[in-house]
Amino acid sequence: MVNGTIEHMQPGATSPDSPDRWTDEELLLGYRHRGDRDAFSELVHRYERELYGYLRHYMGDAEMAEDVFQQTFLQVHLKCEQFEPGRKVRPWLYTVATNQAIDFQRRNRRHRMVSLDRRTASGGADETGALIELLDSPELGPDEEAEAAERQQQVRQAIENLPEQTKQVVILVYFQGLKYREAAEVLSIPVGTVKSRLHAAIQKLSETLTDIHLPK
Repeated sequence: MVNGTIEHMQPGATSPDSPDRWTDEELLLGYRHRGDRDAFSELVHRYERELYGYLRHYMGDAEMAEDVFQQTFLQVHLKCEQFEPGRKVRPWLYTVATNQAIDFQRRNRRHRMVSLDRRTASGGADETGALIELLDSPELGPDEEAEAAERQQQVRQAIENLPEQTKQVVILVYFQGLKYREAAEVLSIPVGTVKSRLHAAIQKLSETLTDIHLPK
């Protein structure tokens, strides 16, 4: 799916020590300590679809997302020594990807920050559950497709108009399915701030999308 300078090696599955059986943390530390290229390639392969999808939502442009994806794993290569044992790799990768996306956007102000063409994942409970109720549409018949398409466009526009910090939380938690603590780690903010920004998003979207109501 993503073309670029990073080559994906296909580790064999026959050995118990094969990288495709390792945890994310074992892969990253294996590359850091031993320069294990198979481990690095497996980590890229494991997160290629997920991180590219996140960046596609975040950047609103497929080519830019591809460039930032490549830059993300270049930074993983350059900064793997900074990864602290005991941490989880997934939120750390999202942190690197988000920082690369922000840097790219700063250099390309003409591009819009977010484009939400499709939803890839759902979040958990509390504010996330309310956000899902707000944004998800019921199954509609053929006669209602035009109305549904118009509503979907309204939803996309409403999310694009959210303050940038609020949009970041919506994308990470609602679209990517990160837990509150993972989103907090990615954005370097307290968990309470993640929850408050999701709550603010719900309030703003419910005001904007006057024909969609939160459950009572």
